[in-house]
Amino acid sequence: MNKNVEDLESFLKNVDKISDLVKGLSSSDVEVQQRSAEKADHYIAALEDEEPCKTRINKTRINTNPSHPDPAIQTGIQDSSSCPGEGFLKVMEEDAEERSRRRKVNEMKANALKQKGNEAFALGDYETAVQHYSAGLEELRDMQPLYTNRAQAYIKLGKFKQAIEDCEWALKCDEHCVKAFLHMGRARLALQDYNQARSSYRMMVEIDPSKASMVQECLLQVDQEEQREEQERLAWEEMERGEEKARTVPQLLEKLSRPDQIPLYYCGGLQLLAQAITDCSSQTVFRLNNGFSVVNASPAVSRCMSQRWTDPGSQELCAALLQLWRVVCDGNDENHKLLLGCCSSSLSIVLSLASHNEAVVGGCLELLCSLSRTRNGRNLAIDSLNLHMLAAGLVACVSKQTPRDSGAALTVLRNFASENKFLLQLRATFNTSVGPHFTSILRNITPSNRGVLPSLLSTIDCMASDDVIRQGLADWGGCWESLLDAMERCSCCEYREVLYPLLGLIIKLSSRPSTAMQEHAVPLSRGCVDLLRDTDGGIITRATGVLSVVLPHSPAAVQLAVQAGVVSTMRRLLKSSGQTSTRFAIKTLAVCTAASTPARQELLAADKRLSVLRGLLSSRPEEVVLGNAALVLGHCVGEEGAASSLLGTDVVLLLLRLAGGDVSGTSAQRNAAIALGTLCRAEPRHMAKLRELHGLQILHSCMKLIT
Repeated sequence: MNKNVEDLESFLKNVDKISDLVKGLSSSDVEVQQRSAEKADHYIAALEDEEPCKTRINKTRINTNPSHPDPAIQTGIQDSSSCPGEGFLKVMEEDAEERSRRRKVNEMKANALKQKGNEAFALGDYETAVQHYSAGLEELRDMQPLYTNRAQAYIKLGKFKQAIEDCEWALKCDEHCVKAFLHMGRARLALQDYNQARSSYRMMVEIDPSKASMVQECLLQVDQEEQREEQERLAWEEMERGEEKARTVPQLLEKLSRPDQIPLYYCGGLQLLAQAITDCSSQTVFRLNNGFSVVNASPAVSRCMSQRWTDPGSQELCAALLQLWRVVCDGNDENHKLLLGCCSSSLSIVLSLASHNEAVVGGCLELLCSLSRTRNGRNLAIDSLNLHMLAAGLVACVSKQTPRDSGAALTVLRNFASENKFLLQLRATFNTSVGPHFTSILRNITPSNRGVLPSLLSTIDCMASDDVIRQGLADWGGCWESLLDAMERCSCCEYREVLYPLLGLIIKLSSRPSTAMQEHAVPLSRGCVDLLRDTDGGIITRATGVLSVVLPHSPAAVQLAVQAGVVSTMRRLLKSSGQTSTRFAIKTLAVCTAASTPARQELLAADKRLSVLRGLLSSRPEEVVLGNAALVLGHCVGEEGAASSLLGTDVVLLLLRLAGGDVSGTSAQRNAAIALGTLCRAEPRHMAKLRELHGLQILHSCMKLIT
């Protein structure tokens, strides 16, 4: 293999020399031709003296005296009238064509061998994969994928130095090969060359910035491996020095390995072991002495892990086991990995949440809090635990356990909800696993659970950020019924702190139309109209937000809202509210004035010159507010006398400026153009101002938006 590589490199190094000779032989200067011919002869003679390689050289001598052909040369220049060097050029062309033909054949063979190698790799037969990749490289030495594929197979076989060599060859073929740096980083990590591993991974980002997230995960793994090595080095030193804490843990593990003891014996041993583990070094000593295997091997521990025993002794043993796991794993990623890598441990953690024993549930929640505190811990749990049972158990703990346990359960759920992987896996079963417990809590708000409800609602709101989960809740009639029950109860009693997050969740679930939401639109609107009289500005804003997303989907709800005086309330909010409230209020007003003549008439009766709307247009708020303000104005100017009332105002200028395109979106421009057209049609005297401002040309350019 190395000989073939040397041949290839030798040939590539001589390409420049041959190129210069060809240029000289093709020169119009006779002296240059002759000098080049002599150099070519010397060059070929030098090649004859070198060690032979696979590349065959056509040893054609060049006749430097075309008038006296050399009869001894069998393959020289055939025609004495030809230019010097013509034969050499012909030979080079034929050689290039032959090389191209052979390369195509070799490329087909190499691709076939690569495919065989990939198939063997997929089956876990890495030795065979290496053989196929190597055979492919015999056919085509500069095929980069063969090097990176073989490097990956070498890593699986633990041949890390060979993998690095292949990555280096791949980079000679393509210096921007991201896979080469990825496999090189993995091989160097396995060799505990941490700084070089980091350098390899960082090169991936320089080549392809889109790999930043992957590289961060790789760098985190390097940090963890380096930390693990340092922890184990320090732990071994302590054991060699015979320090007391390094002796105590192995001694207790030896006692726990004794068979056929009563549960109380193992329970006491686990408690003593938990007390002995006080720092990272003792956690590592536990791991180095196979602590997880020793503890889990006990039949009594295995029974309590499977939750098959309900007697007090077994439950006490289970609580002691959970306490030990928390102490051993707290802040220790490597121990977390070993714990969750055991199927029985992963199952028992989830099952413990459903226990009727308060100590068991409390111990489980403490362990989960420790596990969910870090990104790596969350990812390990997501990959190992039954997430449907976990989520259901956590929400159930909110209503069934003590306030302390409820708070811990919400902390764990909120930590996991920050991971997209967690939400993706809950999509299919969210309504059946989390939903029943959540709706049950909403229907039964009590003094004992009111304290955790705001946090629970915020957590569910966070989980509903996932499109599929949100749509599933929005399509579920039972969810809307429980939300209405909670809103009614919190509106008429002292549970005011629950209303704000409750209304926020309703806004999120109403953001996309659903049949279930439309069926509950009228009672939702009625409840929110009542809340508009609240003294809390935050609640008023969110009640307005619910109206802004619910009313567009229910004419009956619009009629109810208008009759309840929502138009005057929205106008008042527009005069004095903040940005969020303004956005909700103007949208609500746009829906009402579009569907209801009484709404338009009420607005005009209170503000004939529509000063509030014109004030919005002149203050240049966010684009959605501008668009809805123009929409409301367009709805109103069609009413009798409205357009005439606006004569002498700046309404034409404001609408024309918006329609003229000094905003980025087209909807605001379209609404302004339509309102301006409606205004001039209702009152032709506005046309004079329009012409003065050259507005007809602007309106003409807006026609494409309107159509």
